[in-house]
Amino acid sequence: MKKYSMETIVGIFVAIGLVCVGYMAIKLGKVSFFAEDPLVLYTRFSSVSGLKVGSPIEIFGIQVGNVQKIEIDSEKGMASVQMGIKKGIRVYDDAIASIKTAGLIGDKFIKVDPGGSGDLLKPGGVIRETSPPFDLEDMIGKYVFGEVKNKDEKK
Repeated sequence: MKKYSMETIVGIFVAIGLVCVGYMAIKLGKVSFFAEDPLVLYTRFSSVSGLKVGSPIEIFGIQVGNVQKIEIDSEKGMASVQMGIKKGIRVYDDAIASIKTAGLIGDKFIKVDPGGSGDLLKPGGVIRETSPPFDLEDMIGKYVFGEVKNKDEKK
């Protein structure tokens, strides 16, 4: 009788452990079963260096979505970024998207200034005003090789 009760207790702990592992896998994998479909918007950049699928999208410093896809737009000669933004967030056609760095050498994210003086962007809309990421390596290279002039230097 005691043998069966000990096996039952061990079985219960194993089952609880499996449930906890499954829960953590879903949470850490950022899988959501009951989330609403996001508002899909597009934008184009001349460079998306450091940006990746899953990078956050922020408005006023608040994360409102993620980068869903990055592709090359061969017609425009630019990188096309598909963004998923939470429902209820208003983004207008005069919005500005820029790629920023979290901290000095942190991950890249897209900062969106939602605008406000135009029409609301519909699903599939395009944010036309963009600015590429600041390239620290390029700036250091220019400084080292003398292409950046000190403002005190005379021309």
